[in-house]
Amino acid sequence: MTIIDKKETAKTRILRVASHLFYREGVRAVGIDRIIAESGVAKASFYRNYATKDDLVVAYLEQFYDAFMKPFDEVKAHNPEDPIKQLYDLVECLGARIEKPGYRGCPFANTAVEFPNPDHPTCEIVTRYHRDTRHNLALAAERAHATEPDILSDQLLMLFNGALITAYLDRASYNAEHFLHAAKLLIQQQLL
Repeated sequence: MTIIDKKETAKTRILRVASHLFYREGVRAVGIDRIIAESGVAKASFYRNYATKDDLVVAYLEQFYDAFMKPFDEVKAHNPEDPIKQLYDLVECLGARIEKPGYRGCPFANTAVEFPNPDHPTCEIVTRYHRDTRHNLALAAERAHATEPDILSDQLLMLFNGALITAYLDRASYNAEHFLHAAKLLIQQQLL
């Protein structure tokens, strides 16, 4: 049962409820009628705020995009004079996503699998997330004077994506230290 906060706008409540359901059960598995029922809004209110389910799914992903891009700025602010520390902190931030309670994979990868059509409205934000994550990792690697920042960025992103799916498929045997150790080895190799 979803808790209804009377201070929330209908739009915020719909998005909160949908985000929880989409992440936990998958986008295709959750229908609009269920979101309406669990958010406690009228059908007209739902459609006034989100013309289509696709609009709601894009809003769901935009929340994650904003949250997942914050660490790139935060590590710079915490260690403005130490770009190498920034790079290591980014790896720690990436790994921390997997450790959160209720982890059920990457919302972008999950959505990409559910909607493989490149013309689907979710494709743009999924692609932007992947592109911007790679770009921000490359900038961090460049600031740290990595010998090949683009290659390091690609390697870290591949390693992270592998950790995301490994933790999702076999949570019991996933070891966060293995991801962190491998990422740090890649960074060290580039900083020699």
